[in-house]
Parts: sequence; structure tokens; C-alpha cells
Amino acid sequence: MKRSAEHLQVIVITGASDGIGAELAVQLAARHRASLALVLAARNEERLQMVARTCKRYGSVCLIVPTNVASESECKHLIRATVQQFGGIDILINNAGRTAQSSFTERRDLGWHQELMRVNYWGSVWCTHAALPYLRESRGKILTIGTHASLTGLAGASAYSASKAALSAFYQCLRDELRGSGVAVLMAYPHHVATHLQEHGFLSTGIQGDALRGSQMMPVSECAARILRGMDKNQSRIMLRRTDRLTHWLYLLAPRLAARLFKPAHQESAHAGHQENSLHPNH
Repeated sequence: MKRSAEHLQVIVITGASDGIGAELAVQLAARHRASLALVLAARNEERLQMVARTCKRYGSVCLIVPTNVASESECKHLIRATVQQFGGIDILINNAGRTAQSSFTERRDLGWHQELMRVNYWGSVWCTHAALPYLRESRGKILTIGTHASLTGLAGASAYSASKAALSAFYQCLRDELRGSGVAVLMAYPHHVATHLQEHGFLSTGIQGDALRGSQMMPVSECAARILRGMDKNQSRIMLRRTDRLTHWLYLLAPRLAARLFKPAHQESAHAGHQENSLHPNH
């Protein structure tokens, strides 16, 4: 039975079929139960159905909208379908994205770079633009999942880091524009999270994935929980670990020292990028 936004908190999550997006959906359902309406968006409808079944066990209402965020029309359709079903939007979580490990200096075709920007940058911008009138009305929240690599850079991941850095700058500007409107603009910066993508590695050879496994990897359940805690506190920049905050400030205040300290990890990433250039879907 259709419920109105007056009775349900309506949350839209892109990239909800796997990884951080799926975990956010499940944890939100466990928390809010029958008072929550989740709109789950991604390209893989079968995986969305699996996530929806889990969320429905908690009593949450779920609407599945298969969406490729690289298409502006599909982003608009996602928001339009949400409003038609529930009458409004309280929270938009921009999580859909793709990651790439590739040496820029060795690439001849930059078509993949443009594709990455369409997904990681424009996908979030298009969804935000379409949802903004409804978020103003509800005095809601925009939460975007970025990456710590956008703050520090990462050798062999220039396209990925740049696409997420563009997001960070965009939402900083939007936050200033919306000041006083009641709309909270938040961005999370996860780093080395054990998602399905990470387990199989950035590269099809698995070299990069193997290097990132173990104690460095944060469980996706913990990542999602920390993101949600930051969202509850309306933190404009949600850093998941103290070391991430320290690393960020070190790059700002002493970039040469930071480069020396983190040079081995960057060289390892660059070496992996030389082994094989590839572009991998995140959701």
C-alpha cells in the first residue's frame, strides 16, 4: 500500500546493489524499520531485489528503480519515480560510482576518463539537481560518498581521484549556497574499505587487491555505521578514522613530508597501474 511522505522517512540510495550502498540500506532499515521508505537504485536489478528483501524483513518499504547514473534522463526518472510513489524525499545518498586503476601517462584513449566523470561526478550532480526542490521542502540531507584519495591523490588513480575531488569541491560550493535553507550537505571520505570490489582488487590481476587486504581494510559494516553516525551529527566532512584526518591535514600543512611518508604506498599503486590498466564498476 502506498504511503505518503508524512508517515515515512524517504531515503534514496544510488549504488545500492552492493558494498557501502547496500550496507547503508540494511543498517537504515534495521534502525528505522516500518517508519522508513527506501528507494534503491543501481544497474543490477537482481542484486537490488536481494537488498530489498533484507530491508523488508525489518518492515521497511522498498522501491526498486534500476538506474544508470551515467544517464541524466535516468537520474531524473529516479527522482520522479520516488516523488510519485512517496510524495517527497528526506535524504539523498549519492553512492554510485566506478573506480579505476590506470597510469595516465601510458593511456592513449581518454574515453574511459570521460565515462568515469559521467558516473562519479555527473551522476551525483544530476540526482542532486533533480532532488533539490524536494529536499528544500523537507529540509533534508544530501550525503555523498567520496574517497580519501580525492584529498591526498594516489599514483595510478588520477582519473578516479580527480572525479571524486570534483565532487568534493562541488558540494562545498553547494553547502555554501544552501546555507540557511535547512538542507544539510554532507560528504564522507572512506579509505580502504573491504567491499566486494576491493576483495577482487582494483585490477583484474588481483595485484592491487592483494596489497590492500588484511588489517588495513575496514569492514563495510563498520564503514557504513561510521558514515551514518556522521550523518546523524550533520558532519559536513565525515572522516572515518583519526589517521585519515591526520593524513589529510599533513598533506595540507606539510605536503613534502607527507609525500615522503606515503611514497611507498603510492609507488606500489603506480606499479600495479603499470601491470594492467583497467576500469571497474563499483555498483
